[in-house]
Amino acid sequence: MPAPAPNDLDTWLITGGAGFIGSALVRMLLRAGRVRVVNVDKLTYAGNLESLPGAASHPLYAFEQVDVCDAAAVRACFARHRPAAVVHLAAESHVDRSIDAPMAFIHTNVVGTCTMLEESLRYWKEVPAGLRERFRFLHVSTDEVFGSLGPGGQFSEATPYAPNSPYAASKAASDHLVRAWHHTFGLPTLTSNCSNNYGPYQFPEKLIPLTIQNALAGRALPVYGRGENVRDWLFVDDHARALETIVRRGVPGESYAVGGASERRNIDVVRAICRTLDALHPAGRPHESLITFVADRPGHDARYAIDASKIRRELGWAPSETFDSGLVATVQWYIANQRWAERVQSGAYRGERLGLRRHVDAMSTDDISPSTT
Repeated sequence: MPAPAPNDLDTWLITGGAGFIGSALVRMLLRAGRVRVVNVDKLTYAGNLESLPGAASHPLYAFEQVDVCDAAAVRACFARHRPAAVVHLAAESHVDRSIDAPMAFIHTNVVGTCTMLEESLRYWKEVPAGLRERFRFLHVSTDEVFGSLGPGGQFSEATPYAPNSPYAASKAASDHLVRAWHHTFGLPTLTSNCSNNYGPYQFPEKLIPLTIQNALAGRALPVYGRGENVRDWLFVDDHARALETIVRRGVPGESYAVGGASERRNIDVVRAICRTLDALHPAGRPHESLITFVADRPGHDARYAIDASKIRRELGWAPSETFDSGLVATVQWYIANQRWAERVQSGAYRGERLGLRRHVDAMSTDDISPSTT
């Protein structure tokens, strides 16, 4: 069967498409060629078009530099591109930054989501019936809205919300807005709550890429507390597949928990990175000698774990990467793409410790933020 002509394809509007998860989704969709992609991104410090090599010349790609809080600009995007789906990824996402500047998270994550919902609803009410019936609004959220687990149990779609950081609270608020716009106005919304993502093109402020970058440079590898906090790790390309699956097969009004079934203590993640680097970049070995323990951050959740049985059972999605295979691919990518890492870090963030605004323990400016989320 011949490939569909571009004019026969639906358009997906992806907010935050120059960010880590968003760019993985855009790259995947462009490779597949099943939809047109409109990337709506403000291009903040963590959004970079260099994460989309070749996209600018792709016949199925368009870029709009737009703030999701700007209702008029968002409305114009809908009018120009007439999407059949919105995948809303644009968000402030770094917990430590939310401690230092919580209002930025409220603005982007709450006001921005409300703006996207309002403009989606306005657009959805006016489009022809066929497009209205297949339109979907997928809001991409986090497992952090559920708070902290003890040594047992997992988060599921039925877990009560209990956010513990300004970031998590802002995402919880946006989740509730999405639910309300479905139940009150009938907008066909979907919500996903994912575990910690990792993989190529992740801005080096999160645990895995920051540890890789510090180790390659021979710098200290700070770990919060004793490194006992546990996260469930999801390879970003697996997450991108999950998002496409939810848009295509998900039931409006439902939420889907997406996880990699790869729980690891933070200290074990750092040690695994060190072992991988010892094998792939032996010049700095043993890299574990660089590990140093630093004061924990305020409100650091003890453990996250996702029960992804609903999306497996109802939509047929499952991760294809193990943590070990995904980590090797990630380390290899950063070793081979140091120019990308250096360029994206040339702005305001250069690996400094964040999240200390209300911390009682002062630390030196040489400390590096060992973020876990």
